[in-house]
Amino acid sequence: MPKPKGKGGKNRRRGKGDGEESKRELEFKEDGQEYAQVVKMLGNGRCECFCFDGVTRLGHIRGKMRKKVWITAGDIILVAKRDFQDEKVDIVHKYTADEARNLKQYGELPENARINETAVDMAMADDNDDDDIGIAFDDI
Repeated sequence: MPKPKGKGGKNRRRGKGDGEESKRELEFKEDGQEYAQVVKMLGNGRCECFCFDGVTRLGHIRGKMRKKVWITAGDIILVAKRDFQDEKVDIVHKYTADEARNLKQYGELPENARINETAVDMAMADDNDDDDIGIAFDDI
């Protein structure tokens, strides 16, 4: 009978939260990079990103981040611009909410950047602030 060599397969590793949420160094943008916010996920590792230079571009999650770093709508990310395709970017890094707040304090992100807001929250903020949702009820 063979001796057990490991402690389980990949399902065991998948369930464990390694607990490595330690402080990591804040990554600032370099030349050819830009800060962006995910507007919506499109599937197949792609998403619509609003870069803080004012342009909406198609973002592509790089292979190193796939299935390891989960990106959702509203996340603040660092993207690398492509020299040959201006309308596409590659997602290089995802910031946590605390890191994004620090970037905003340092003046890296614009003041109108909304941290920790989903696409629904962003769409609701664009509308006027009254509670009228377009349904009129007759008074009895």
